[in-house]
Amino acid sequence: MVILCGFCGLLPESNSVDVALINNMRDQMIHRGPDEGANYIGQSFGLGFRRLSIIDLTTGHQPLSNEQQNIQLACNGEIYNYTDLRREMIRRGHRFNTGNDAEVIIHLYEEMGTDCLQQLRGMFSFVLWDENKQLLFGARDRFGIKPFYYLEQDGLFACASEIKALTMLPGFPFKVDEGSFLDYLSFQYVPEPRTMFKGIYRLPPGHFLLKKTGTPAKLTRYWRIDFSTDEKPRHYFVEGIREKMREAVKLHLQSDVPRGTFLSGGIDSAIITALVREQEAISTFSVGYEESGYSELPEARQTAHYLETDHHEYIIKPAEFLEHLPRLIWHFDEPVADPAAISLYFVARQASKKITVTLSGEGADEVFAGYGIYREPFALAPFNKLPKQLRVSLEMIAKILPSRIPGKNYLARARQPLEKRFLGNASIFSPAEKQRITKKLEQRLPYRITKPLYCQVAHLDEVTRMQYIDLNTWMPGDILVKADKMTMANSLELRVPFLDHHLFEFAATIPLRFKIQGKVTKKILREAFQDMLPREAINRPKRGFPVPTRQWLKRDDFKSFFRDLMQGEGANWFNKKGIEQLYFAHTTGKQDCSRKLWTVLIFLLWHRIYIEQQGVLR
Repeated sequence: MVILCGFCGLLPESNSVDVALINNMRDQMIHRGPDEGANYIGQSFGLGFRRLSIIDLTTGHQPLSNEQQNIQLACNGEIYNYTDLRREMIRRGHRFNTGNDAEVIIHLYEEMGTDCLQQLRGMFSFVLWDENKQLLFGARDRFGIKPFYYLEQDGLFACASEIKALTMLPGFPFKVDEGSFLDYLSFQYVPEPRTMFKGIYRLPPGHFLLKKTGTPAKLTRYWRIDFSTDEKPRHYFVEGIREKMREAVKLHLQSDVPRGTFLSGGIDSAIITALVREQEAISTFSVGYEESGYSELPEARQTAHYLETDHHEYIIKPAEFLEHLPRLIWHFDEPVADPAAISLYFVARQASKKITVTLSGEGADEVFAGYGIYREPFALAPFNKLPKQLRVSLEMIAKILPSRIPGKNYLARARQPLEKRFLGNASIFSPAEKQRITKKLEQRLPYRITKPLYCQVAHLDEVTRMQYIDLNTWMPGDILVKADKMTMANSLELRVPFLDHHLFEFAATIPLRFKIQGKVTKKILREAFQDMLPREAINRPKRGFPVPTRQWLKRDDFKSFFRDLMQGEGANWFNKKGIEQLYFAHTTGKQDCSRKLWTVLIFLLWHRIYIEQQGVLR
């Protein structure tokens, strides 16, 4: 297997591939694959690849080809069921040239065309060139664990694992997409399929793309997230979760290099670590902060001691973080204002000194309903049961209450339908706030992003509908982007067993009463592993990599950094007076504006690096 990789592809209408350009694009992503760089250059298509060896260390080179050399493939990802698929393809007469897991994609494609995607179990994005058909076939895994970016302009189709590879193209559009900027202020990331760059797109999760010279790329969905409750008894789901999780973790451990796990204070990483520990000795890695209340190191240390792991800790200091922040943003390609990315970057940096593969708990909260906000429908239920006239009276009272009066926010949210009050796990600036802090850009309501998704699951309960929104927006747009980019930045491969699609398809049948009970989220998941972990880890509420940005933004060095960014061209997208008022309210303690200010800061820094400096990190 060769997973930690980056690919780039060029399909020019001129039928002339610039080899030097392919090399430049490929080597912009050397962090994704420092072991090797290689190309395929055909008459009308060029393919570049960066490789980090995980399995098949000696012969697993890419790009890969079939026996006749008329199909070429570059794949970033891992096919966990490749041994079974390989065995079947050999039985059908196919010959393999390597031990690379991705080679099965070529032979599956020869057998069944794009339907080959239904057979793949894993995380992947790939581009395949069929020379005989003059056809480019690109695909992305079901949940969007691995990235796939592309653009079509001026007779050229180009794709890559990272946008920074595409910035090498002559005439690359170093322009901000206005609609994406406004969406970013709502979500703290740009929702799929757009990016912050005008004209650059992501291939959505669970989709494939077909492209021929002279015709626009055509996108097709091959898999859809689906929930369908199965009214089985509790023990059926407990046993099923244990079985599916064990299978997923076993598959995710395939490698010929050292491996470990990230370990926070929460239940998700603890479960992954416990299941790995059943099979082998394991190294675990945690990070924390000096600031009080922002470190899960004691909790992680307790779990590591209980499971007898080789545990490693690191304390992130604010000055050190500020020094690394520009490089983090460069690796992200576009702004993602999730402070938890800080922790992920530093824990990956720490782990990469000792291991090459790490398992982590991303996806558990979306799959098993773990976020605290998922309890809100239960909290709001009493209000909705009140007589209509009383509800109307309370709504009128809520409108005139001062903002700091307890209960005002409860009443405000209770009178809103789910479609308006829940855009996903992050909702940074409201439409009215965006109007105040931006330069009066045409406002596009964020609800247009989530409305079609809500329509698809109108028949489901509110909690499951919230899961569906997050699985289709928050998870691919934030959680998986930072997981990929922050680990790739450190040449570390991250695997996410909770997003094995066989596990998800089982979890999607769990009734609501087994997912949330009272204040406890992920109830059935906690029960399934309560005999494998300390009681404190099982019962501990989710914290989610807390980061002390609230305190940091009051420090003199952060203030100076922010002021400097506000002198740049990126500040022209904002009403500067509105931003100054936010900062004043935060630093004087009148209001916690840290999430809003962090969202602004990350955009400003991204704009400086990728628009003003055109992707050059200085």
